[in-house]
Amino acid sequence: MSLPKGGKSVIFAKQNQIMSEQTPYIVSARKYRPATFKTVVGQRALTATLKNAIDTRRLAQAYLFCGPRGVGKTSCARIFAKTINCLSPTPDGEACGQCESCRSIEQGNSFNLVELDAASNNSVDDIRSITEQVNVPPQTGQYRVFIIDEVHMLSNAAFNAFLKTLEEPPKYVVFILATTEKHKVIPTILSRCQIYDFKRITVNDMIEHLEYVAREEGVSTDREALGVIALKADGAMRDALSIFDQVSASSRGEVTYQNTIENLNVLDYDFYFRIVDAFRDGDVPAALLVYKEIRDKGFDSLFFVNGLAAHVRDLMVAADPRTVTLLEMSEEVSKRYVEQARTLPVQWYYAAMRLLSDCDLNYRTATGKRLLVELTLIRLCQLLKPATPPFDSLDRPMPLGDPTAERKAASRETQPQAQPAPHPQAQPQVASHPHPQAQPASHPQPMQGATLAKSASTPAVKARQLSRPSTFRLSEPSHSVSANAGSLAQRSTPVTHERFMQGWGEFIARNPSLHILVNTMRGAHPEPNGENCYRIVVDHPAQLQAFELSMPKLLEFLRDFLSNDLLVLKVEVNTAPVGSKQLPPREFLRQVVSDNPAMARFLSDLNAELV
Repeated sequence: MSLPKGGKSVIFAKQNQIMSEQTPYIVSARKYRPATFKTVVGQRALTATLKNAIDTRRLAQAYLFCGPRGVGKTSCARIFAKTINCLSPTPDGEACGQCESCRSIEQGNSFNLVELDAASNNSVDDIRSITEQVNVPPQTGQYRVFIIDEVHMLSNAAFNAFLKTLEEPPKYVVFILATTEKHKVIPTILSRCQIYDFKRITVNDMIEHLEYVAREEGVSTDREALGVIALKADGAMRDALSIFDQVSASSRGEVTYQNTIENLNVLDYDFYFRIVDAFRDGDVPAALLVYKEIRDKGFDSLFFVNGLAAHVRDLMVAADPRTVTLLEMSEEVSKRYVEQARTLPVQWYYAAMRLLSDCDLNYRTATGKRLLVELTLIRLCQLLKPATPPFDSLDRPMPLGDPTAERKAASRETQPQAQPAPHPQAQPQVASHPHPQAQPASHPQPMQGATLAKSASTPAVKARQLSRPSTFRLSEPSHSVSANAGSLAQRSTPVTHERFMQGWGEFIARNPSLHILVNTMRGAHPEPNGENCYRIVVDHPAQLQAFELSMPKLLEFLRDFLSNDLLVLKVEVNTAPVGSKQLPPREFLRQVVSDNPAMARFLSDLNAELV
């Protein structure tokens, strides 16, 4: 006998309806709530401590259970209350679950267990009702347990009213306070309690418990899908069970990875792996196409940027075997992270996270948000394969305050720098020491090695580097453009004192608005201090500060004027005694009169006075 079309689904629907009428549906977070210490997920050390305290009968009068939401604080409090009142505990220290005391606590009608939600009962009157109930001894069992959930919500007056009872309750009373925000509980309460800190539940522990729940419920699951649910729960087992119910309901008992990411609006990490591969290969079109796929799926660009930053962080953690344990994901996914992390240098992660952090900061104020994200992706592609000259000119420093700086830099990139005409008498020296720009293009002089380390160690060069755009270049390209190789050469024209002072005066003439700096420069006398280095002595720290603030601008100008990129300026405050300084006219005359008695008598005879 064959069923009509759609007949099978009708039969299943009727069967489900009959089952729902017989056994009402209970959410997994309540149905699979721990009933014994053994069934508590992810808190083995803490539950072992509580079991030992019960076994040795070393019970405190008050406990404080604190930790994130959904990690088992209230469940452990109920298990603790049931265990200490159990009439026939098991050999391993658990409650039997069969005696009268255990059944009454499980059914919620035990007089030995009193629960108070401090979020809605936070007044002095609510605490006064608790203190009145404390005087009633237990009817069955040995202890009366008072559980106050969200205790940090009590008012200060309620806290103060509770202090005396909490410190010296009757011997048959145990208080268990639970809170997610321990810092809001007043110190006088904390000092009267034994504090137990519940930790966030790990992803693997959540996956194992979800697999157990799925087997009990007859739901087909994919371990990778359960890993996504565990990550979404963020350490809370209650949230994980709620999400599991949601996904299993929407997928009709077939919890697959694809159904899970679609139902939870989670971006598949496969996109992140693909786009990082594009960064590694320097494939800009591939990175932009992956970004387009993500946008077409309806994901927000800022959500994508933050997810990519988290992915790069996980790759950095996976790059070192010592930090792989910091990955909060399933073992299968962790192996994939480790495999991709091996293909990238460690420095790449630092640069990539810096770029993504800058993108996140600028996203909210950017007019072209899509363009900002695409530009960030392009820069990420160029970290390992930077642009070749002259298209890498954005990475180079520009003189500050000069509106023609970009045009000058562009002309230096595309045209060889004109060599100054040598003096007729100095012709032999010029021939033996040619200008670096005049060298053949096949022998560039890049700023690398010892020369770069030497110049970067000076404060002036450090200030110059801070003024550059935040562009990262992890490695030089393996090939170079021979036509522009000369533009990468480092200028090192010998500096004469006469030429240096000409540039010094030229800077003073062009920057009259820098009053303190210009006045200091006019009175200063720069002195050569080794090759490509000048020493400048100032009289006051304020003058030193003026130099420090304008050092990038001054140094760029002098280097361009002298065609020497190795020039360094060292500014120091004069430490000579004050007496060696030149005195003002009035102080000078007073010094002369005090040193010359004849002059003093002459002024006294004339009845004269210095003014």
